Amino acid sequence: MQILSVGVALAASFQTACAAEAPRVAREGGAEPAGRAMVFPGKDWEEATPQSQGVDPAKLEEAVALLGRTIGKDGVRELVIVRNGLIIWKGDNIDKVHGVWSFTKCFTSTVLGLLIDDGKCTLDTPAKDHVPELVEGYPHLTLRHFTTMTSGYRAAGDEPQGTYRHGPSRTPFTPGPEPLFAPGSRYAYWDSAMNQFGRVLTRIAREPMEELFKRRIADPIGMDPAQWRWGNWGEVDGLRVNGGSGNHGRQMEISARQAARFGLLFLNKGNWNGRQLLSREWVEQATRVQVPASLPWGHPESEIDGRGCYGFNWWVNGRTADGTLLWPAAPAGTFAGSGHNNNKCFVIPEWNMVIVRLGLDGKAPETVWNAFLAKVADAVGGGPAATRESSR
Repeated sequence: MQILSVGVALAASFQTACAAEAPRVAREGGAEPAGRAMVFPGKDWEEATPQSQGVDPAKLEEAVALLGRTIGKDGVRELVIVRNGLIIWKGDNIDKVHGVWSFTKCFTSTVLGLLIDDGKCTLDTPAKDHVPELVEGYPHLTLRHFTTMTSGYRAAGDEPQGTYRHGPSRTPFTPGPEPLFAPGSRYAYWDSAMNQFGRVLTRIAREPMEELFKRRIADPIGMDPAQWRWGNWGEVDGLRVNGGSGNHGRQMEISARQAARFGLLFLNKGNWNGRQLLSREWVEQATRVQVPASLPWGHPESEIDGRGCYGFNWWVNGRTADGTLLWPAAPAGTFAGSGHNNNKCFVIPEWNMVIVRLGLDGKAPETVWNAFLAKVADAVGGGPAATRESSR
């Protein structure tokens, strides 16, 4: 099909644009965190006062109070703030376990990072090499396309379901008759593509993603097995396939306390108390802009636009298609896992901080998160004006 040959050429230009974009974002977020020793939690997580970690307690309370008033009915009960590896603020329900929707995607891409570290695949591995159903319609689709939401994959049953327009298929492993677009040529946030991605990764790993993640990441960083589990689609071709996207109940279920451990691993670039669990190179790639702002938007009807601010399934404080930072009040190095129902895991290297807020209460706009981060900036001493200046 002509769309495929066009896609190969556009994919090459897409990768070139990514390479040009990445150094700019790295320079903008290049500030090193102010120096206090990092503390890694054991079975229990050590707590400290905000003041002992260089954070103004009154201003931090102002930030938390603002979030509690504006975020949704669940408020800040599942909020935990970590600075220098120590908990400096926590809600009264941070051990509640529930689904986190699209935050699941960050766990999926972490499995990709592990498999690349192991030499079992690369970003440019063709998906068809592991899922034969993709040979006909998607011969040029790669793992890079999946993890940047530029795959163009559309499953049977992906027609809109009410307001759910970004890949709602309950049969995500069955390719639809026509791609959304040639892989690499556009950006479209697409859930069924992420589920197919999970299937491909499972085939490469030859084991469920949950088992690989548990052995290589969750257990070494001390994630309580009673406070996380990964939903699945059942067995496909003899292997249990965990949900790659986080939709239809096949999502990561986790507590805020355990999600904060995951965020702390990424804050420390894959190193946990001297042990490199995930390569530093992967973490740095995954958490910087990988989708140029100039790439065409393949499905505006979805209303989820990651151009200029999307990494490998992490949201990044890059410059969006309209030229503004995703979170103007935060340092430019900020990145986050994000899911429906106000599930967020912010990692802020310049502040040596992880902020997790989980919930079950709809979707607040990014302006709500930005206002909260502006208050946190005041508490850590930079202030919104200073952080904006560092982002130029």
